[in-house]
Amino acid sequence: MAHPPQLTPEQRSAALAQATLSRRARAEVKGGVREGSLTIAAVLERAKSEPAIAKMRVLELLESVPGVGRIRALAILERLGISVPRKIQGLGIHQKASLLQEFTTEVLGRGRLIVLSGPGGVGKSTVAQALRKSSDFWVSISATTREPRANEVNGVDYYFLSQEEFDQMIAQDEFLEWASFAGARYGTPAKAVEKALAQGRNVLLEIEIEGARQVRSHSAEAILVFLEPPSWEDLVSRLEGRGSDSPERRAHRLELAQSELAAAKEFDIIIVNDQVEKVVSALLSLARS
Repeated sequence: MAHPPQLTPEQRSAALAQATLSRRARAEVKGGVREGSLTIAAVLERAKSEPAIAKMRVLELLESVPGVGRIRALAILERLGISVPRKIQGLGIHQKASLLQEFTTEVLGRGRLIVLSGPGGVGKSTVAQALRKSSDFWVSISATTREPRANEVNGVDYYFLSQEEFDQMIAQDEFLEWASFAGARYGTPAKAVEKALAQGRNVLLEIEIEGARQVRSHSAEAILVFLEPPSWEDLVSRLEGRGSDSPERRAHRLELAQSELAAAKEFDIIIVNDQVEKVVSALLSLARS
């Protein structure tokens, strides 16, 4: 096995200095893209004459675009047929053209991502079911490991998965978010959401609070909406009226609901669910604004 070349102190110092300059150049480009002073087209042009930029991974570049994030960046690479480790200098003519088209048309053509959350029993599922009747929204279907209730249909209300199937999706990074709640796990399949947004459809995610936090950390474009009950007494009445829950399960839900209500301040918008039609109208206005 050949030994690596031995560098003199001067050569080693020069190599380290060059590596530092390259890192700074890439950081400057990513900062410019993040702030909006540099476009994807401008970066591709600079890569023709700046080796440090040419050696930047395309994934790094896309993750710097406001509102993209890692999950959406990976989805874009897959859709455009660009490998994850590909560097800018390795892009083909057609790949560059597809990348430019992606970020030239997406501002006008991309849908809005609205996340609906709130305490258990507040009526999130009822609102989501009402929105499914509207052409303005595509309502994401979550996956869960809990058993279906009597009136629930697989692929319509939830994708009901085994623990092993859920673990496999986590391992393959197929969830936009996932969380444990009341003894079960829930997750939002990422590919379906990204596909709908790219097609210009508004997407509603009906998820629990911890899941909403994960979406916020992954996606700057997400609008977080907190669904609040008219009163604590109303929420207690709704939870106690659930015939599918045992007394112990209802007690746990009430205790959890108290802490969930305190999370409202983390959300962009709070809507009181005193009438489903009003909530639906408010969400439709939000999507159209």
